[in-house]
Amino acid sequence: MLAAVVLLALAAVGVTVVWSGPAAEWRAGDAGEQPAAAPPPAVLAVADQNAPEPAAAEVRAVLDPLVGSAALGDRVNVSVADVATGTILYDQGAGDGTVPASVTKLVTAATVLAARGPGHRIPTQAVAGTAPGEVVLIGGGDPTLAVDDAGFYPGAARLDELAAQVKAALGGVAPTRVVVDSSLYSGPVHASGWDDDIPTGGYGSAITALMTDGARSDLEQAKRDHDNGAHAAERVPEPDLHAGEAFARLLGVPVEAVELGPAPEAGADATAGAPGSELGVVQSLPMVRLVDIMIADSDNVVAEALARQVALAREQPASFSGAGESMEAVAGELGLPVDALTLTDGSGLSRSNRISPSLLTELIRLAADGSRPELATLFGGLPVAAWSGTLADRYTDVAAQAGAGMVRAKTGTLTGVHAIAGLVTTADGRLLTFAVLTDRAPSDGLKATRYELDRIAAALASCGCR
Repeated sequence: MLAAVVLLALAAVGVTVVWSGPAAEWRAGDAGEQPAAAPPPAVLAVADQNAPEPAAAEVRAVLDPLVGSAALGDRVNVSVADVATGTILYDQGAGDGTVPASVTKLVTAATVLAARGPGHRIPTQAVAGTAPGEVVLIGGGDPTLAVDDAGFYPGAARLDELAAQVKAALGGVAPTRVVVDSSLYSGPVHASGWDDDIPTGGYGSAITALMTDGARSDLEQAKRDHDNGAHAAERVPEPDLHAGEAFARLLGVPVEAVELGPAPEAGADATAGAPGSELGVVQSLPMVRLVDIMIADSDNVVAEALARQVALAREQPASFSGAGESMEAVAGELGLPVDALTLTDGSGLSRSNRISPSLLTELIRLAADGSRPELATLFGGLPVAAWSGTLADRYTDVAAQAGAGMVRAKTGTLTGVHAIAGLVTTADGRLLTFAVLTDRAPSDGLKATRYELDRIAAALASCGCR
């Protein structure tokens, strides 16, 4: 059965989803489901597995004129397939590696869910240092960690709660120093192929194993911008030290007494308070919720953290290269076509990444067919056209309105690079998966290119194609 179809249909019409079985366990203890927004005028229909399957020739007749639009540039690679049968309905360069931009996050989502599991949580730990009152804060790779209840990510683990644990564990010993151990990650903190504005002033940050609020420097401004649909934010240059200083303030330690350094190893028979002994630990939201956040908001910093979780699960270096190689390996183990797959990062910010449209449509089919239930959870955050996430303000033009509420997809954008990949329900109720990637689009045609991409998915939504 296409179990994911039911979840998507319920979510899209604003019905509260009651999670049961493993899904309830995976999401247990999170911040709870957010109130559903009003559904779009065209409500996502429940796909009918018995609906007639489109004919490839008819799909080609509908899509060829749209795929040839000058606004898409001179290299447009497309894959369209029937979810239930796997029949290829449209193939133009479907096997060619293409710069994917943020649709990379679909691969990150699938591989981290396979490697870690939807219920996995990322710890942030504090241990005793080598001197009395010295506290070592150990980053475990949770990018959503908050300082207190005013954090950017609802339900995130909090440093103030960790500080309370530390004070209780120390008893009458006053904290005097904070050492920040962010050694879990290795290698460069910025990926090759990133644009110059990404590290601090754009859509990413330095990637360190310890950070708070995705390394955002002005949390209140970031919240206001986010509420207005803007996702870029200024980031601090050293996220690990920034988080360590926040932790020190909570402990009453001067920020001058914060430094980077390794945590001492705890002996097998270490007593409480001995160097390396645990003073406290807080846990992130479950992996399924982190994947929701990454996909719904196209959160690049969360994506890079989840990519490193794939590397850690495979006992590989938690670096850009270790994460990329690990994700490629897991994708191959999932049976996806990886011949054209090259991953330099997990977010899609790097222009060195290559993904084929056929890999994306096969990934979506695998997540939807019920054979790997943990992968189906990636659909929870998938934006719905004209309603949510990065598609909230798209599919509003007359020529694309047929896709409103009928398209659920991940988008990707870099200068000259545009992509969209996801699911669409046809006029007959047939569920299709599609991916359109173009990496030679006009650099000054953002709005026109997105419009043409939306028209392609909308054409599939309005077409029986029989």
